[in-house]
Amino acid sequence: MAKKKTVFTCQKCGYESPKWMGKCPSCNSWNSMVEEIKNPPVISSSRTSFSSSSMPKSINNIKSGEYERLDTGIMELNRVVGGGIVRGSITLISGAPGIGKSTLLLQTASNIAEKYGKVLYVSGEESEEQIKMRGDRLETSADNLFIVSETNLDRIEEHIEKNKPVFVVIDSIQTLFKESISSAPGSVSQVRETSNDIMRIGKENNISFFIVAHITKQGELAGPRVLEHMVDTVLSFEGERTEEFRILRTVKNRFGTTSEIGVFEMIENGLREILNPSQVFLEEREAQKEGSVVIGIMEGKRPILVEIQALVSQTKAVIPRRTVVGMDVPRLNLILAVLEKKLRIPFYNCDVYVNVVGGLKIDGTFADLGLAIALVSSARSKEILLDNFLAIGEVGLTGEVRPVSYCGRIVNEAEKMGFKNIIVPYRNKEKINAEKINVIGITSLKEVLNKVF
Repeated sequence: MAKKKTVFTCQKCGYESPKWMGKCPSCNSWNSMVEEIKNPPVISSSRTSFSSSSMPKSINNIKSGEYERLDTGIMELNRVVGGGIVRGSITLISGAPGIGKSTLLLQTASNIAEKYGKVLYVSGEESEEQIKMRGDRLETSADNLFIVSETNLDRIEEHIEKNKPVFVVIDSIQTLFKESISSAPGSVSQVRETSNDIMRIGKENNISFFIVAHITKQGELAGPRVLEHMVDTVLSFEGERTEEFRILRTVKNRFGTTSEIGVFEMIENGLREILNPSQVFLEEREAQKEGSVVIGIMEGKRPILVEIQALVSQTKAVIPRRTVVGMDVPRLNLILAVLEKKLRIPFYNCDVYVNVVGGLKIDGTFADLGLAIALVSSARSKEILLDNFLAIGEVGLTGEVRPVSYCGRIVNEAEKMGFKNIIVPYRNKEKINAEKINVIGITSLKEVLNKVF
């Protein structure tokens, strides 16, 4: 009998070593090396011949066309994945525990079962009775929705071959295992092999898969990075369990854009989609508040208005505190440096707190101008004089206000929401035709502060 060969595998990145090491040389993670049995590769006695379908073809001879998509019955989810779930695609969704991943997928599975046929929901973390209890709360009663509690991938494949579903949910990939692999469920080897089999099953049978994945304390996907490369779409479900709103964001999408977001609200009967996020984010806003400014941003093709708040307070600490929720700290430090250098406003002896209301994460430079105005308003303890005020623009290192893309769409959204005074970069104003609202074009921070205070 051949001696079993063991290797030490990093559970963070999949790096293999013949001996144990305290620190992984690939990803620099400590105490992540776990001993696993290395299965010998199966070598075929005869050379594999290529089929005609795998032969290279000229790109001009390959047929192309639109993918057939499944309507999930949830408009926000359809928007994020590019118009619906592509048949035969593999979608990976991750998020913090309790954020609502299973709730969203159970609602999606029920909607697809009512429209297209059999749907299989595979849970490795809950029993059939627990899923049924959640289904009763969500009022999901589709006859074609089948539930099974199973972690053995070979048995799951048998269920798929027997029932022939059009859509399969795996909750979660870290609980699955193959009997031919000796390592524990959730290990790098198990996740890699089970993902390969799921991809094979989906592509061969034209079945769409939704896979739930755990995340680490740092908010990253647990397991090998190859998992993200294998799937067609990667979704991230963000938000706080103590707050109502949830943000569904696309990280990777082979069949659509990665810049769209979906907004949901967690209620007693499950997740409710928010079709007008701007109205929701501004519901509790009170006009003319010190340190508060409404800004406009673009998420994909959708303009969103959101309130940004800043609090500046003097401190005697040697190193002032910089706390930001919903924005990047380096961007805040850049704006503070410009205000100190160009406007002579001291922040070196002040704690600065910034919050984006509603839990939205802002990327890009759309919020620069609004953040600068909010910081100056709080530092000087002055309210903004303009009524129904909104700011859009990027701030440069020399204090100039630079144009942003899609400014016209944001202005149109602001007009619908009742804003009357909108400050935009001067170069953007030249392309905007607005008669019912006051669009103010500016070129520098000094100019804008003279108009709002």
